[in-house]
Amino acid sequence: MKYTPLNAIHRDAGAKMVEFAGFEMPLEYSGVNDEHVNVRNHAGIFDVSHMGEFWVKGPRARDFVQKVTTNDVDKLYPGKVQYSCLPNGKGGVVDDLLVYHYEEQKYLLVVNAANIRKDWEWLNEVNDIGAELGDSSDNIAQLAVQGPASIEILQKLTDIDLSKLKFYTFTTGIMAGIKDVIISNTGYTGAGGFELYFYNEYAETIWDKIMEAGKPLGLKPAGLAARDTLRLEMGFCLYGNDLDDSTSPIEAGLGWITKFNENNNFIDKERLLTQKKEGVGRKLVGFEMVERAIPRQHYSILNEDHQIIGEVTSGTMSPFLKKGIGMGYVEPQFASEGTDIFIAIRNKKSKARVVKTPFIR
Repeated sequence: MKYTPLNAIHRDAGAKMVEFAGFEMPLEYSGVNDEHVNVRNHAGIFDVSHMGEFWVKGPRARDFVQKVTTNDVDKLYPGKVQYSCLPNGKGGVVDDLLVYHYEEQKYLLVVNAANIRKDWEWLNEVNDIGAELGDSSDNIAQLAVQGPASIEILQKLTDIDLSKLKFYTFTTGIMAGIKDVIISNTGYTGAGGFELYFYNEYAETIWDKIMEAGKPLGLKPAGLAARDTLRLEMGFCLYGNDLDDSTSPIEAGLGWITKFNENNNFIDKERLLTQKKEGVGRKLVGFEMVERAIPRQHYSILNEDHQIIGEVTSGTMSPFLKKGIGMGYVEPQFASEGTDIFIAIRNKKSKARVVKTPFIR
């Protein structure tokens, strides 16, 4: 079991702790619904120090990142962030990730905690062009401060004008008295906010100062459960649920991060281009329950004739909408918005309807 630098703080706060991706992590504090709604209305702070951080450096850094990710790295500039994925050479996805153009000839790849070892081995396996790779996952802590009050909270702790930090850009500076903090206008909740990266030894100091600054503005700690329901309400994919080594970005609706530019010769380009042109055998869709029921991962998706047409990959009772929502792969003819489908829940067939994501706007 691994522990983040904030483990003691979570325990002292009475968090329910669980094992996740090899780490002991806070599942919830005051309850998933309370934390979820508080992030939407005010602000929440998440310990995401379990995430992985890899550096790619040197004169071949650009070429390497362009090769291993589907998005177009040439659209980046120092201070810009990009959502992307790592194709696995077989039509599937090794991981989805954030790519930070830190400076010339230097990139930061932020990967999912459960995939750190797999991603690291894959990147080294396909590094045949001499890029300099470094794994800083054990040395870097990360906090996500999310919600409409997040900018006001963090502005108390830095001289950097956060209002000028555009979505999916970042800067490096002083935060809560600590130097060289990466301050990134990113997050996976859809509620707006920032992600902060810094060395482990400063984790408790930064956490405490953010909590102090945020208390008058309704800031509360939030755990993995609320992080999951928040991302699902936005229709964001979760690796291990909606993405894995057997799903392609085209099937998953991630064509927007799969760029087939002439200068973007990434792994699996031709295979994925064929999928884009000829179509795929299944598509990831969002759906809302018409009947009161909660869909869960691996539940079968049926048509009106009780035939299996797909499977739920993510599902929950939306704390904001107060209805069951989910995502899953279905045969293409059932993927159109407004299509009625059915979720097999125990021995019952519960009606649902395909909708456009995000579920809330």
